[in-house]
Amino acid sequence: MEASVTHTATRDRSAERDDILAGRTSLGIEFGSTRIKACLIGSDPTQVLATGSHAWENRFEERRWTYSLDDVWSGLQAAYADLAAAVESEYGVVPATFGAIGVSAMMHGYLAFDADDGLLVPFRTWRNTSTGPAAAELTELLGINIPLRWSVAHLHQAVLDGEAHVADIRHVTTLAGYVHASLTGEKVLGVGDASGMFPIDPVTRDYDQRRVDLFDAHSAGRLPVNLRALLPEVRVAGQVAGSLTAAGAALLDPSGVLRPGIPFCPPEGDAGTGMVATEAVAPRTGNVSAGTSIFAMVVLERPLQTTHHEIDVVTTPAGDLVAMVHCNNGASELAAWVGMFERFAAASGSALDADAVYDTLFREALSGDPDAGGLLAYNHLAGEPIAGTEEGRPLFVRTPDSRFTLANAIRAQLYGVFGTLALGMRVLDREGVQLDRMFAHGGMFRTAGVAQRFLAAALGAPVAVGDTASEGGAWGIAVLADYLAHGDGLDLDAYLRERVFASASIDVAEPDEADAAGFAAYLDRYDAGLAVERAAVAALS
Repeated sequence: MEASVTHTATRDRSAERDDILAGRTSLGIEFGSTRIKACLIGSDPTQVLATGSHAWENRFEERRWTYSLDDVWSGLQAAYADLAAAVESEYGVVPATFGAIGVSAMMHGYLAFDADDGLLVPFRTWRNTSTGPAAAELTELLGINIPLRWSVAHLHQAVLDGEAHVADIRHVTTLAGYVHASLTGEKVLGVGDASGMFPIDPVTRDYDQRRVDLFDAHSAGRLPVNLRALLPEVRVAGQVAGSLTAAGAALLDPSGVLRPGIPFCPPEGDAGTGMVATEAVAPRTGNVSAGTSIFAMVVLERPLQTTHHEIDVVTTPAGDLVAMVHCNNGASELAAWVGMFERFAAASGSALDADAVYDTLFREALSGDPDAGGLLAYNHLAGEPIAGTEEGRPLFVRTPDSRFTLANAIRAQLYGVFGTLALGMRVLDREGVQLDRMFAHGGMFRTAGVAQRFLAAALGAPVAVGDTASEGGAWGIAVLADYLAHGDGLDLDAYLRERVFASASIDVAEPDEADAAGFAAYLDRYDAGLAVERAAVAALS
């Protein structure tokens, strides 16, 4: 019996090792807000062979949120080396090739380059909220909501501000587009990520030419070239978007083992890869991604009837219209509270790791009052356009008669993660948007039955969490790379249903009636209390 078990393990590992050596694998790389992650999947896209990661943080420099490009490359190389070491440890080989590679990153923001591909100003991330005048002007001009974080808003704000670098701009892209171009030489972008730069026409699945013409006419004489010359070319899921160059291979793997020539799928944004990772690319489905930011994506059956400042209209990686409710602030403030309790445990002589603290506090929240006992938590570390604030001031607010208990305090913090998101989702409800199921992913959903249950109450819809949720967007972009290699003519929705999620293990939480009523009461107080948040921004510089 013992020999049989050993033989089975060796056989399984040998099959996986053969896939790695033959390049029957797909590599996904995602630049998240706090972690760069690499994910390797096998010939079965549901099989994660290895992962690698590297922690990084944005910086607030000269009143702008940014990441340095040096950190982009040192972080990518560290994450890839971590993955390669995991592969060698588990399978006894070092990967030299893959069937396909994909790059994903935080959407939006502003990376502007000159004719020699030199960076003109430090990377301005999605988190910056200094583009209000440009966003308002373009929203009126184009007849569609242009949020503060969109790339075209950053570009136009630089024009309005008369920034010196504007005269030298020859190319603007996102973080995923920049990394992809550096590895392949191709200045292209997946349609989902491109839809966070400039509006997309759902028929052509390319930039909306009518609106491009409006922008060019409005910007005549103020930009050195027209808009299409500045923006990356658009590709949809399943299209080849270049291949790894020799220089790109050396950038990704300085050890020299990785060989060039590997095909790349279109680079995508974290919203699109989250949709893939949660099988949410068909109408009436959606997903919520919770990390440093939090956003909901709902695939539309029809275009929205009205322009709403709370709603972005973006696309899936296949080019179908999506209503996006994006909030700059997600689970970071919650993590700070957990860190405080982790330190308390250590100081008391009963040290617990972060996962254990999360689990303990989340389960305590289940015993709280449905409305969090009258407590309020604002997670605004950065400005929040939906709330009408340009800067963040995290707040914890209660009245003298609030029921101030640990359970209610943590429930309020969890509700606070979903607060601004729920305000945006109310707008979609008034538009008559129908939703059959939301899929949630992100680290806060690892403790079963807590954040998922509260999110179902906040949205008034079933919320699903699956085994793939913890892998998130890195796995999602690896799946898009596999779709490039093995799509076999299927559309993206069919590929995900038939090849990836056919036997997936999914847990669905239905809205609890008491929780739903409690969250609704909490949200009414939260909405009214935004005046306190705005006052804090004004009073505390």
